[in-house]
Amino acid sequence: MRTKLMGLLCCAAILMCSCAQNTAGVTERKTKLAPSFAPLTEIRAGRRNLYIIVKNLDSDYWRVTLDGAKAAGNDYNCNIYYSGTYAESDWDLQAELLDDCVKKKADAVLIAPDDSVRLAPKVSEVYHKGIPVVLIDTTANTDDYNICYMTDNLIAGQNAAAEMIDLMHRKGYDDASPVRIGVMVCTTTSQTINERLAGFFQYWAQNAPQGWKIIQDIRCFEGTAEETVPYAEALMQEYPDITGVFGTNDCTTAGLAKALEENERTDIGIVGFDYSDEIMRLIRNPDFDASTIVQRQYDMSHDGVKAAMQIINGKTMPVKFVDMGVVVVNDETLHSVKVQKVLVHN
Repeated sequence: MRTKLMGLLCCAAILMCSCAQNTAGVTERKTKLAPSFAPLTEIRAGRRNLYIIVKNLDSDYWRVTLDGAKAAGNDYNCNIYYSGTYAESDWDLQAELLDDCVKKKADAVLIAPDDSVRLAPKVSEVYHKGIPVVLIDTTANTDDYNICYMTDNLIAGQNAAAEMIDLMHRKGYDDASPVRIGVMVCTTTSQTINERLAGFFQYWAQNAPQGWKIIQDIRCFEGTAEETVPYAEALMQEYPDITGVFGTNDCTTAGLAKALEENERTDIGIVGFDYSDEIMRLIRNPDFDASTIVQRQYDMSHDGVKAAMQIINGKTMPVKFVDMGVVVVNDETLHSVKVQKVLVHN
């Protein structure tokens, strides 16, 4: 079993470095420049100015994140400005935004790094200029930040694999059935996605029946749910024996869900990440088998603003990392109190 596990993890790492960025017949997405910082809260004189930088301004996930920051700005009496990128590979644009934060004499910066490795030197640079840095959703490969609020993505990936195994059983597949799972990622550079994949592969190798396989042709595309649909459809067409699909973030999950719905592929189960109208329609539709791992991104930014204000006022954070946890949402858990407390912000 250990040999199988290590083989799968190594394979996952190789695929993350080499997975195709384009599918035949689909136009590659072009970079869209990051907008200038704009007010997220009412701007009042005499208040501290905090700047938040997110990964994808077109994403429902990040809109909820900004909602949390906005509410915290009102709760903790500070001005919040926001900007971000439109693709999770545009780390260089985030670096430019960090430079702009320095020029604007930000009192603190909250950022979700597009690339944990390449953006680390710039995060360190801002931190060493005496500006508090709070990481949200994703860490950076440096100790030069004050605190990070995010999901433990290795554990979240394990949760997703456990849910996929349960979902396949709920669909009626036994241990001898030829289960085949397709995977779609949004980027090859995100530590968040790499950790989710590692957790998923690890749990799958240790717990899935021997004959159940993950299709090693991991598909990669970053964009909106609508833009992801042709990639999802291509995956299902090229692997006619596919029984389940795994989306590793909000846009890939929404795109996969949309493709399943539009093509009426009730034979394929889906486990994804985050909340979207697309995945929730499938969860509520008894003809489909769908689940999603929902994070607490509203709390990440809300707690992040609170921490930034505490740091500005001289408090030292007792820890560097706070795991915000996740909830598994499917047709059985949807109306539970625990899930509804998380979904109220989505």
